[in-house]
Amino acid sequence: MSRRRPQLTPWKAAGTRSEDSRDADEVVRQTGWVFNNETGSKLSLAQFVATGDLEVRRYLKRWKLKDTASTLSILEIGSGIGRMTAAFSREFASVVATDVDAAFLERCRETVARFGRPSHLRTAHIADGHTIPVSDASVDVVFSYITLQHCSAADALKLTKEAFRVVKPGGRVILNYRRKVWLDALLLPAGVVVRTLFAAPQVGERLSRWRWSTRLGWQANRVSPAEVFEFLMSHGVTVNDPHLFHHRSRALPRTSVAGIEVPQHNLDVAAKSHWWLTAHRG
Repeated sequence: MSRRRPQLTPWKAAGTRSEDSRDADEVVRQTGWVFNNETGSKLSLAQFVATGDLEVRRYLKRWKLKDTASTLSILEIGSGIGRMTAAFSREFASVVATDVDAAFLERCRETVARFGRPSHLRTAHIADGHTIPVSDASVDVVFSYITLQHCSAADALKLTKEAFRVVKPGGRVILNYRRKVWLDALLLPAGVVVRTLFAAPQVGERLSRWRWSTRLGWQANRVSPAEVFEFLMSHGVTVNDPHLFHHRSRALPRTSVAGIEVPQHNLDVAAKSHWWLTAHRG
């Protein structure tokens, strides 16, 4: 695989460092700021995966998938190096791990080989940032967590549409987004500046080593439920039984689909700035 990439965006820079590392344990130690905001010489891939195991158990219970997962296929948008994918491969009959960076997918396969069930895994590279290279209506569940906030708003919306394309009729889509907060007046412009600097090879390489600059660079978009539904409806996507979930202290604006208000629910494990969409493909 080529070591060169056209731009040192935060995502690509993280992929490059993953690619240059000897193994996934080294990735976790050196680039923990990308994945779980921790770094240190004693961190291990096992510890990293354990955090994903905990969250997978939590979300399977919350979305009432625990009892049926073993008979279902799932596609994960934004697998990274496999923090949650390993657990998905143990829980589901099959898993398709997708990411915009091929180096992440290489490490994801390593992670699942060590901590999951590799026979249940296949990977798919989202090379253009918004097209999932799998067949229509081919999986039972599509899941994404802390990914759609890191790409452009246009790509986030296109990936949402792709989720409904690849899920089977009646299948479940479970997607996580980030909402606007007052701090975004500073974070989003700063993110633009940092991403611009990442495009400069020498400067970008240095910025890719620091937590503060990478976290700013990954602040790429905020989309609302209304924007998501409007985009889906404008592209002829039929959404059945949609539900919105949010932190208990931050209800979302009232949102309607085809004149029917979308139910909202408190989600005790949601971050304050996050919201979730769950729905079935019509």
